[in-house]
Amino acid sequence: MNISNEDFLMDIPSFDTLKEKVVSYRKQCEIIDRWLVKRLDTVLPMIMQRSGIDTWIICNNEHNEDPVFHTLSPALMMSARRLTILIMHLKEDGSVERFSLTHPVPDIARLYTPCWLNPKDAVWGNDKYFLENKKGVKVSETPETQWECLGRVIHELQPEKIGLDYSEHDAYADGLSHSLYLKVMNALYEEDRNKVVSAEPLCIGWLETRIDEEMNAYNGIVQMAHALIKEAYSSKVIHPGVTTNDDVRFWMMEKARSLGLDPWFDFETSIIRKDADIEGEDIIQPGDVLHCDIGFRYLGLCTDTQEMAYILKNGEVDAPQELKNAMATVNRLQDITLDKFEAGKSGNAVLKEAREEALKQGIEPCIYSHPLGFDGHAAGPTIGLWDHQDGVEHEGDYIIHDATCYSLELNAAVEFFGKKQIFSMESDIMLRDGKKYFLAGRQTNFHLIK
Repeated sequence: MNISNEDFLMDIPSFDTLKEKVVSYRKQCEIIDRWLVKRLDTVLPMIMQRSGIDTWIICNNEHNEDPVFHTLSPALMMSARRLTILIMHLKEDGSVERFSLTHPVPDIARLYTPCWLNPKDAVWGNDKYFLENKKGVKVSETPETQWECLGRVIHELQPEKIGLDYSEHDAYADGLSHSLYLKVMNALYEEDRNKVVSAEPLCIGWLETRIDEEMNAYNGIVQMAHALIKEAYSSKVIHPGVTTNDDVRFWMMEKARSLGLDPWFDFETSIIRKDADIEGEDIIQPGDVLHCDIGFRYLGLCTDTQEMAYILKNGEVDAPQELKNAMATVNRLQDITLDKFEAGKSGNAVLKEAREEALKQGIEPCIYSHPLGFDGHAAGPTIGLWDHQDGVEHEGDYIIHDATCYSLELNAAVEFFGKKQIFSMESDIMLRDGKKYFLAGRQTNFHLIK
């Protein structure tokens, strides 16, 4: 683990410094597309080989897109075009051919070889763009519908296994609508239909795997989250006796949005007071403990972070020892849980081992960690749910892989303010080259507000 417990809060740059690093929307799109090209060239072949599925069909209608579609298409292609079909085919040499069946979309044609000619385009003489592309599967000289084209192309590829995006268990792998499933099956040649399998391992593997460029950038993205919280939980924003809890929540939401950091959920803030736990509109007072849960998307990657602050009373220079002890206990639970993360283990195995070790050390744990990536609650193995501490069927059985990221979300029941209470924290982590890291560190001391 690559953190210094003592220096975390001091090492967070000011938000004014970090906001200068947020690049323009145009630049963000360029970066995301550059990463996509590398992902298609490196991650996709690896995942297809690992899954044993040599042909993958992604089929979706405009405004009802498959969850994986946006991660496979250029940044500026914000929706499918009417009916859009993508085909990936793993060749014997380990490379992947990529085809598109859609209306003329130059952005998608940069990444996928067009192989369907709209009959009306042929009538109108707009077929030059497509017919100039001589790579891969040829466009039929006879006008054909998209469905006829799909059946022909798949048959010409002679696949062994055809993956479609349906899954009983995982939403990220269940993006093919029922009506489109029926149309795909009807379009396939009879001898190809019995080759169809769920593309769940393809969907999850593609979504969860990070390339080096994404992992290199992730530390700085999470650092922005820490910096946003640091400024929110400071005297720049909070005036005890005047500022409300919701004032802080909306300040963080508006600050993130103004910089192009897109919140992926409604930020949460709460007050832990000696006599009550408070959410919503309430004035912050000396002696309050503040808790936040924030997450935004930048460069296509999500953060998910929970941190704590303390409002100093007159004469205080630090948080009370009982609060510091509570945070130390949860930091210890983080260490125990992260120590159990290992490629090749299932999420349920990590949960079981971490809980057993924590209980041995006298900690009352609740672990509900989850994958992090293109989404905040992302594709990959679930490591507990707050109401499923004995394991999670299917999602918890999924195996942890290298080059993946997670949100280490958990809590412990600890004594403070004269009673046992839940103390929750959340830090983002990465598995890379067999090692484990906290992304941009983690909180080990309270943000203090005078």
